[in-house]
Amino acid sequence: MTGFAHIPVLLKEVVAALSPQDGDVILDGTFGRGGYARALLTAARCKVIGIDRDPAAILAGKALQQEFGDRLDLSRGSFGDMERLVGGRAMDGLTLDLGISSPQIDDPARGFSFRADGPLDMRMGDDGPSAADAVNTLEETELARVIYEFGEERLSRRVARAIVAARKDAPIERTARLAEIVRGVVPKSKDGIDPATRTFQGLRIYVNDELGELDRGLSAAERLLRPGGRLAVVSFHSLEDRRVKRFLAERSGRTGGVSRHRPAIDAEHRPPTFTIVDRKGVSPGEAELRDNPRARSARLRAAVRTDAPAWEALAA
Repeated sequence: MTGFAHIPVLLKEVVAALSPQDGDVILDGTFGRGGYARALLTAARCKVIGIDRDPAAILAGKALQQEFGDRLDLSRGSFGDMERLVGGRAMDGLTLDLGISSPQIDDPARGFSFRADGPLDMRMGDDGPSAADAVNTLEETELARVIYEFGEERLSRRVARAIVAARKDAPIERTARLAEIVRGVVPKSKDGIDPATRTFQGLRIYVNDELGELDRGLSAAERLLRPGGRLAVVSFHSLEDRRVKRFLAERSGRTGGVSRHRPAIDAEHRPPTFTIVDRKGVSPGEAELRDNPRARSARLRAAVRTDAPAWEALAA
């Protein structure tokens, strides 16, 4: 389906961070509906390579491709695999707009939202296990871990217990049924957030391996960006933002620690590979939040590649 609207978040800020110039090659690792790509292609006579794991996004991008011709290339795949998809080509800029897009949320058939009933799918692509597979097959302890670690749901054990009990009666295959199960054991919060929010987030991140993709994507960006190349990453929740912040802090030499998700490298032999543009990051302004409430949790972090070799090259 291609009729769902999507408003790019922090669009002007992302374009400013990437500062496209004529002749640049910029990688949009989360093409979506092409909002960033259009703005970049309009800002300069650059080339954009768009990647997305969602076949609907690639299909929707064909119209933009016709408009800009060979200045826009589209590839279907995960941005964690971007290095292979672009053949190792050096980039002048690279952007990632993490998480889920409005067209995915708003289409009940995709199974991402608890606000409308649909099949319990949640896959950003069209392959691999779905959320229904997860809730119906994972052991209770593993299900609780997924909901706690990826959804940050403090009542994860209670939720997992309720899911396992419910699936004994019949498989859980619809979003409405899962949301009802969660609401039955998680009380309403004072901030008005639906009790099912964190469970759905946790399952979505697990099904799509979003944090693993992010780790792989950031490391690939370090290898692909040429010296002076610019990185712009927009995240939408604390799990993503902490990972991006930690990666850039490590790679800019602002911390001596090493993420538990990456192998340790001797501190003596790891010169900074990035210079951070704004340590606090950039959040949407009031005007953008009025036009697009979904942007409220967004955070842009930008950095510029140095001429130091990528850390993996030093570790090899």
